[in-house]
Amino acid sequence: MTEIVSESSEEQTRGVWEMMELLNIDVLEEERAEEPEDAPQAPLSKNASRKQRHWERTLAARKSKRREEKRRRRLNRHSGKDEEEEDTAHHQLSKRAVKAATRERLAEARVSGLKVCVDLSMSHRMSDKETSRLAAQLRRLYGSNRRASKPFRLFLTSLREDSRLLAECVRMNDGFLNYSLERTEQSCLDIFPAESVVYLSPDAQEALERVDGDTVYVLGGLVDESVQKALSLSRAEELGVRAARLPIDEHMRKTPNGKNFHSKILAVNQVFDIMLAAYDTGSWTLALDKCFPRSKGYAVAPQGHLASSA
Repeated sequence: MTEIVSESSEEQTRGVWEMMELLNIDVLEEERAEEPEDAPQAPLSKNASRKQRHWERTLAARKSKRREEKRRRRLNRHSGKDEEEEDTAHHQLSKRAVKAATRERLAEARVSGLKVCVDLSMSHRMSDKETSRLAAQLRRLYGSNRRASKPFRLFLTSLREDSRLLAECVRMNDGFLNYSLERTEQSCLDIFPAESVVYLSPDAQEALERVDGDTVYVLGGLVDESVQKALSLSRAEELGVRAARLPIDEHMRKTPNGKNFHSKILAVNQVFDIMLAAYDTGSWTLALDKCFPRSKGYAVAPQGHLASSA
């Protein structure tokens, strides 16, 4: 602390001396101006010569700065913009560039992206409150896809045009009908062959080993506060497609908490985020560590300590 104060004092002292030097030079210049033009000029000492050169450089720098400032103000007046407007214009240009890049990524995903369907065929089972919660989850899911470096080709399947869910999505989410995704009343099997489909369910026996571009992944679009058992697994069996779960048991373990609460049931947008991260990083450990909610009572396990053994 003492050193900092000392340095500051030295800088202030140096600044005072410099100001005094400039004042001395100004006085010297005024005295010279009062002398007759033909008065003999006394030779300057080395110290005075150094001060004069320093003053001349300082004066030249100030004049240059004033000229540049005048030029900038003149250009601003000509364009009708002040500095704040210039910053705003630059910010808006940056936002437009970001939006353009996002649109480009989403357009590319709709051609060649990994395919993910949200199956909304069970939305009639939900209450009004559950329907609103699902509409909010779909907004978050779409937001995650917009921000992703490698977005998915996204389908909302079995979404009827006269459904409460669609009406709620439109009411709650600005621009929902213009989302860059594919919305259809058809089921996933009307669009893709059954052998290419994997239905994600927390109740499935098989753990998903990897996320690959040749598979169509289906997420059950359902909010169920009554926690009915195995609804997504029953839906997969109804469709006759393979079911798999996220590899939580293989990569995570239970963590102690005050409520002794542990759950593997995730919202549809949380499952989607984990899938995005796994596809981007190629690592379930990284994806689960980043996206699995800590409030669920699980954490990525140290090697050799798995949730299935807890």
